[in-house]
Amino acid sequence: MTVRAEPIELCQLLKFAGLAESGGAAKQMIADGRVQVNDTRETRKRRKILAGDRVALGGVSIVVQVG
Repeated sequence: MTVRAEPIELCQLLKFAGLAESGGAAKQMIADGRVQVNDTRETRKRRKILAGDRVALGGVSIVVQVG
C-alpha cells in the first residue's frame, strides 16, 4: 500500500487500506489482538507505521510504501 506521508497511525492505515470498514472497526480489531505489525501482535491503535512495515490482518498482508 502506498501512503502520501509517514508516519501513519495503524488504525488509519487499516481504514484507508480497506481492511476495516471504519476507524472504530479498525480500533476494535487492534484491541482484539487481530493485527500484526512486522510479525508481532500489535494492540496500540496509534502505533506509528513507517515505510517498509508489514501489516497483517486475517490472512491479508500489506507492505507500506511512501509515494
